[in-house]
Amino acid sequence: MNTAPDRLLRRLEWKLGRRLDGRLQGAYRTVWHGAGIDFTDLRTYAAEDDVRHIDWNVTARLDEPYVRQYTEDREMTAWFVIDRSASMKFGANQGKESVATELAIGLARLVAQGGNRVGAVLFDNTSQQVIPPRGGRDQILRIARELTRTPAPAAKGATTDLAAMLRLAAATTTRRRSLIFVMSDFIGDPGWDRALAMLTHRHEVVVIRVVDPSELELPDLGLILVEDAETGETVLVDTSDPLLRGRLADQVGAREDRLAEGMRRAGVRPHRVTTDQDLLAVLIDMVRRSGR
Repeated sequence: MNTAPDRLLRRLEWKLGRRLDGRLQGAYRTVWHGAGIDFTDLRTYAAEDDVRHIDWNVTARLDEPYVRQYTEDREMTAWFVIDRSASMKFGANQGKESVATELAIGLARLVAQGGNRVGAVLFDNTSQQVIPPRGGRDQILRIARELTRTPAPAAKGATTDLAAMLRLAAATTTRRRSLIFVMSDFIGDPGWDRALAMLTHRHEVVVIRVVDPSELELPDLGLILVEDAETGETVLVDTSDPLLRGRLADQVGAREDRLAEGMRRAGVRPHRVTTDQDLLAVLIDMVRRSGR
């Protein structure tokens, strides 16, 4: 059956497969590893090492930090935690939600082809859906089908509870250490950094922040009516007013600083993806930055 999810997956397979397969799946290792439990060796600590692997007894005895090395599993479980709130529908090229969907399906296809399992947590304030992890192409199609399905309209007047989304992800992924992709514009209630830090304490987390260029710099479009996608509030704005543009630039700068500080507290380095970027270039950059 040539459905929309099937067409999306086929297009991404054709576009991404040959260029990225060799980077993500080798003969013996992958860019993102599974969690190992078999201890193999000790070595001195390096700056990029996970502090949770430090052997404190050996470190105290030798007066130098040492980390434990484990045999890595060939297989892993990957989760896609995707913000589907109203603000994600904003932006060029069918919006931020479309970008998150294509990234999620492209990454899921690449991760799953090595026999790995993938699952998804789809979240907005009014509805949440958990797709349990499974392997195979049919699972990717199921996730694609849910992501391309139009969700029920979100209730106006409330911003996204990002902390609740991340707590749901933590509660869903308690069984084993996993690779978790968090995709959101991070427009919502403050206080999400603690929930994100709890998630990163147990799992390997890749944060993908999706933004539209107009959210970073207001285009000069003259007098326009602007609506807050989440609260429904509308305001008439003169985008050609230099004083207004200056104030908005200051607010954007302050917001970016707060978000960067929250990510730093959570211990993650987010990937920022804009709606006008090339998907293939984004994925290659992610692989490059995530490679060991």
